[in-house]
Amino acid sequence: MKVPNLPHPSIPPGKTPEDNELVHQEGIIPDLPDSAVPHWDLASKYDLIDFALGNKISGAGFPVYKGKGARLQRALINFFLDHAIDAGYKEIQPPYLVNAASGFGTGQLPDKDGQMYYVPLDDLYLIPTAEVPVTNIYRDVILKESDFPLKNVAYSSCFRREAGSYGKDVRGLNRLHQFDKVEIVQISHPERSYEILEEMVTYVSGLLRALELPFRILKLCGGDMGFTSAMTYDMEVYSAAQKRWLEVSSISNFESYQANRMKLRYKDKTGKTQLAHTLNGSALALPRIVAALLENNQTEEGIKIPEALIRYTGFGFID
Repeated sequence: MKVPNLPHPSIPPGKTPEDNELVHQEGIIPDLPDSAVPHWDLASKYDLIDFALGNKISGAGFPVYKGKGARLQRALINFFLDHAIDAGYKEIQPPYLVNAASGFGTGQLPDKDGQMYYVPLDDLYLIPTAEVPVTNIYRDVILKESDFPLKNVAYSSCFRREAGSYGKDVRGLNRLHQFDKVEIVQISHPERSYEILEEMVTYVSGLLRALELPFRILKLCGGDMGFTSAMTYDMEVYSAAQKRWLEVSSISNFESYQANRMKLRYKDKTGKTQLAHTLNGSALALPRIVAALLENNQTEEGIKIPEALIRYTGFGFID
């Protein structure tokens, strides 16, 4: 890893699956006031997010962001996009509906068919992540070696049925049917894909550091990875009011699995056609970032905004 392994003793280890490897951990848990409450109470107190109104309009898992809550969402989206563009990613604005061939290409279909929202009349699926349309830009494409690496970033809303999810772990912003996310995707030469995976983990670590959030990095065991992935790192932030770790990003190297499904190829120096490697990661998913920001930065007077976000929000405090 390019980030130093400097775990901070003030952060409780929490529970991790036995075979997942804790790669890195850093940050300091804030000393919250006795009046500290979880983000769903803060959202109500400061009129930032209305879960009941979302339930009225659509159903559970479709919150309505209001006032400074909506502005915080927009600020985070622009913050993540600007950082990605500065890091050499090309911004893409993808469609939110994809055909079955796109879902199959990245591995959502047929495996996760029951988790995706489907529009039967048009035979289209609402995207669970921008990974699907962005990676499928390169379906049935033959690249040149000189094209690598291809780096794309996209903001999108994401739609997931989350069937079977219930209980306290899904309260508030912890698990939603519709949420916002900025996704980074790279198409790589096979010889460089693991180097690029580490670079992507380092990049996302920098975003969490800029937001002043305690975080840790887990290298997932085979049983916890999606079947399409060859290696996955999960990024988690510590939510001080809930006293638990919240996953905010998964960064994966799919090697040639998706490329084989999509017929994404390149010609090597000898002119022979080879399969490329694909990688993607959340940079970042907003709901749990917002949850941790609200909870960790609450004071008796209100909620502080991290310094890096103030030029995007236009305000430094929520009261």
